[in-house]
Amino acid sequence: MYRIAAKDRMLVDEFRQQPIGPHSPDLQRVLNTMRTGPNEGRYCLICTKPYQEWQLARMSGRRGVPPTRVDGVFYNSREAAEWDVFRRRWKEATGEDLN
Repeated sequence: MYRIAAKDRMLVDEFRQQPIGPHSPDLQRVLNTMRTGPNEGRYCLICTKPYQEWQLARMSGRRGVPPTRVDGVFYNSREAAEWDVFRRRWKEATGEDLN
């Protein structure tokens, strides 16, 4: 399995500029790495108002059990929501905080 390396840091700007995609093969590899493994506790998004509002949540990791919403963390754009989830997953994968 691929592990995110220091050289992948340059891909953060690519994601920031285009969080919905399309993505380069290198960035897609990093995203695939962030999206694989156990689902329990993984950050995700819940659309609370179509095309208007999203809320941060964490997956349960069990089929049929809905994600747990993170209180007070809402977004007004999908791009902002995707960027925040990327930052959180990056921190979990690398230990590096993206500001």
